[in-house]
Amino acid sequence: MHIARFSDGDDTRLGLKVADGLVDLTARLEGAPRDTVDLMSLWPDLALDLAALAAFPADHALTGVQLLAPVRRPHKILGIGMNYADHAREMGLELPTSQFWFSKQSSALNDPFGDVEMPVGSIELDYEAELVCVIGRHVRNADATGAREAIFGYCVGNDVSVRDRQTETSQVMLGKCGDTHAPVGPWITTADAIDVADIAIRTWVNGDLRQNSRTREIIYDCVRMIEHLSRVMTLEPGDLLFTGSPYGVGKGFSPPRWLQPGDRVRVEIEGLGAIENKIVPAPIP
Repeated sequence: MHIARFSDGDDTRLGLKVADGLVDLTARLEGAPRDTVDLMSLWPDLALDLAALAAFPADHALTGVQLLAPVRRPHKILGIGMNYADHAREMGLELPTSQFWFSKQSSALNDPFGDVEMPVGSIELDYEAELVCVIGRHVRNADATGAREAIFGYCVGNDVSVRDRQTETSQVMLGKCGDTHAPVGPWITTADAIDVADIAIRTWVNGDLRQNSRTREIIYDCVRMIEHLSRVMTLEPGDLLFTGSPYGVGKGFSPPRWLQPGDRVRVEIEGLGAIENKIVPAPIP
């Protein structure tokens, strides 16, 4: 199933993506939650109803609504660095022998088609296509089985990175957590609906194909990530894990190919859909 958050101009609603658009879960389900995290908690009780609704015709065309970030306000947005073998080769680096994690603040969250801001005082704005793993239950000190069961689903993400801020110090966070720099969507594809072990992941900038890889290049898969992270902290429903980016980032070109205002970045992952964001100047008070 594909679970979306959307606005029809009046309020925020949950939808089920079907072939011709969205079935309106807020309207169709009595007492339906309006937040994805609440839906996760009710999933065992609603699963049969949702399966039935998947056969309904759409209540809304995709062109008639605004798709929103599938999780309203995640407690945590975490990203793993250098997790694609082809990206490590591109950068001339050895494959990592441990997981390297950083935080993207919740204020970085952006809608799948929202504008991405070019930060004031920086020029090295970069794109990173990423598979995003969505946590569906509380998990702590998980083994492989518990980690797998904690995955609610997956969506498309762009780990927008400000390279000049990222490399100023040994701590990369300030280059990773800019406002609008975590667009995700267009919906959550539930874990039972897709095998993400070997699917295509691509990025276009202004129609020019920049990244073209497959998730089989991932070094630490989602289960190993959750096992590792859950030994440090409790992962909670709605938390987002950015799982790394393949070769072809702007920094990897010679000379680097940084994003500029007016550019459009499209990230597409096979079976999960696509997001597209325009680069705009950050507002100055």
